[in-house]
Amino acid sequence: MRLPVVVGVDGSESSLRALDWAAAEAARSRLPLRIVHASLWEHYEGLRPPVDPEHPVEQVLAERLVDSARNRVRGLRPEVDVVADVQPEDPVAALVRESHEAAVVVLGSRGRGRIAGMLLGSVGPALAGRSHCPVVVIPARPPHTPAEPGRVVLGVGDAAEPAPAAVYALSRAASRHGELVAVRAWRSPAHALLNRPPLPGSAASAHLREAEEHLETVLGALTGPDDSGTVVHRSVTRGPAHQVLIEAAEGAELLVVGARRSSGWHGLQLGPVGHAVLHYAPCPVAVVPDAPRG
Repeated sequence: MRLPVVVGVDGSESSLRALDWAAAEAARSRLPLRIVHASLWEHYEGLRPPVDPEHPVEQVLAERLVDSARNRVRGLRPEVDVVADVQPEDPVAALVRESHEAAVVVLGSRGRGRIAGMLLGSVGPALAGRSHCPVVVIPARPPHTPAEPGRVVLGVGDAAEPAPAAVYALSRAASRHGELVAVRAWRSPAHALLNRPPLPGSAASAHLREAEEHLETVLGALTGPDDSGTVVHRSVTRGPAHQVLIEAAEGAELLVVGARRSSGWHGLQLGPVGHAVLHYAPCPVAVVPDAPRG
């Protein structure tokens, strides 16, 4: 069974960018596209008398929205099989459920309304922390630096074996006939000078060597489907992981990171690096669950 590319839409400019990205990804991967609009409109419809009780105003608008999105995809990517669905439900809950049977879930970083900027503060990280498949968040605006075609950046974490994020990143680079840039961040001892190369035999030099060896170990074990001919570059950079990855993402088509989840009284939460890159990375960000699909 071919799992679809799922995209969440709400009629905002940001969600249109997500829709276009998802349609291109579906065409590239030869997968169907599923458009989902989820909203709790039915909870508020009773606050004002509907014109037609059988067809509430918000439901009609939602159906028009997904029809417009479906027609947009058919015009841009006629080769893609596309379906659309309206769900009277909380967007996070709806998209988490969709993620059980999706290849990837795509959404924009901002939504509609006066507090549109708060969408990323809720839906994006909440979905990335709970999704059963990769989640791709599309920035609200085009990047200042045009993307190099096929350039995919991977943040390499602490695991000794290639994480699901690494496998996903390699497959996305291969599907674009592009290149993979594997980035490993490392930190200096507190007393080291950040703007100078580490001295041979120093503690900083040992940290650098450890980061280089870790990256080589991970990449040496990394394989993926149809990845022959994919060029893999290595980048070992000193600094906080989120800052290193945001800078490396300049000019990339996609930045891929692991979910880095942690358990708390709120349940599974996205880690600080994931939050930072979702907010500030200049390109689309894919957050890949650190555990296999359950």
